[in-house]
Amino acid sequence: MLLPVIMAGGSGTRLWPLSRTLYPKQFLSLNTRFTMLQETLRRLENVEHSPALVICNESHRFIVAEQLRKEGLKHSGILLEPAGRNTAPAVALAALQAVSSSEDPILLVLAADHEIQDEDSFRQAVSHAEKFAEEGKLVTFGIVPTAPETGYGYIKTGEKLDGEGYKVAAFVEKPELELANQYLNDGGYLWNSGMFMFKASAFINELRHFRPDILQACERSLTSSRQDLDFIRVDKDAFDCCPEESIDYAVMEKTSDAVVVPLDAQWSDVGSWSALWEISQKDTNGNAIRGDVLLEDASDSYLYSQHRLIGAVGVKDLVVVETKDAVLVAHKDKVQQVKGIVAQLKKQNRSEYLQHREIFRPWGSHDTIAEGQRYQVKHVIVLPGQVTAKQIHFHRTEHWVVVSGTAKVHLEEKTYLVSENESTYIPVGVPHAIENPGKIPLEIIEVRSGVYLEEDDVVRVSSSGVGY
Repeated sequence: MLLPVIMAGGSGTRLWPLSRTLYPKQFLSLNTRFTMLQETLRRLENVEHSPALVICNESHRFIVAEQLRKEGLKHSGILLEPAGRNTAPAVALAALQAVSSSEDPILLVLAADHEIQDEDSFRQAVSHAEKFAEEGKLVTFGIVPTAPETGYGYIKTGEKLDGEGYKVAAFVEKPELELANQYLNDGGYLWNSGMFMFKASAFINELRHFRPDILQACERSLTSSRQDLDFIRVDKDAFDCCPEESIDYAVMEKTSDAVVVPLDAQWSDVGSWSALWEISQKDTNGNAIRGDVLLEDASDSYLYSQHRLIGAVGVKDLVVVETKDAVLVAHKDKVQQVKGIVAQLKKQNRSEYLQHREIFRPWGSHDTIAEGQRYQVKHVIVLPGQVTAKQIHFHRTEHWVVVSGTAKVHLEEKTYLVSENESTYIPVGVPHAIENPGKIPLEIIEVRSGVYLEEDDVVRVSSSGVGY
């Protein structure tokens, strides 16, 4: 049986300000109403497979769980990496987890942040690859190039095999433009997609042969793993000792059983705003528009409004992206330099590189909608059946006004209900929590007042639940 392994780690910021360290692009809705993670799983609906195993950073675990829950997407567990160690250790964990139940499934390793528009061609390629994987081969998917791309590694195809595949002759590093043109004209080179298929045992055996250090570290970390709700938590100390390496360097470039299956499916890794413009639907003037945007004499631009109206007049080849706390304006040919803005934000220790104004928690979310000297106003959403951790603040009071739903307030040892258009008061130094006992999201306006309003003014009283 086919077991999809979805790699949802990573914290790239090339799509800043939409993508942030704590909310990277795989969790964003960029081209449809679904997020890239959701699209990756939905793409498998017509492929016979076991529920997917998802791998992500520990800091993203609640986002992953909520996005899967929202769309009713089944999974075999969410494997948490305590630290990023590249793709080889991540897939090693998945393979070891897969064989722990005495089965040996074929793993279909997919990145959660790729766009594939021709899903029929994708499914055909998966079917072709499965035949090679059943024979013990380690398959990679090579994208049929459409341009002399210098941002991707390449795979040189070797001997043609029975079926839609080739032996891998060589993996080639990202080339300069002149060499990329040669590869394109040659016709025997494919882009390296970073997608793979192989039996779990085949990958483990090759890893044991070529990188036993990675395998041993992953075995030790998984031996001491524990189940926490949907999450599989591996041993942090053991995993921290694991070397950092990609699948390509660790196994694929060394094995004699590497096979490449061509994939011509309108694929993109959406690595920049210009790449997103290329795959987006456009108007007659070449503009890709998302959200509340009005144009006058504008062409060949990408304009994304998340929160407020964008008006663009007389512009060409621009990227304009508006979020609740930041606006990006960039020339379409200079979008790779966005990383320089992110670097400046990091250097200045500003929060805009790290997270959005709206913060997601397993129980819901909170968003700062107004603030000034000695006050802060938040829009808080608590999901049905969820509760925050009981906590104390020493520098601020809180007023909670229920806008929608019913709140069950835990104040010291008391418990009481607050309905729509009602409010309650939380004094300084008093343990409190808020719960949604109902069937609809609980919406609250929270007004904080005091001399110190930062998030670190908190003491957890209970070990269960998650605070703000």
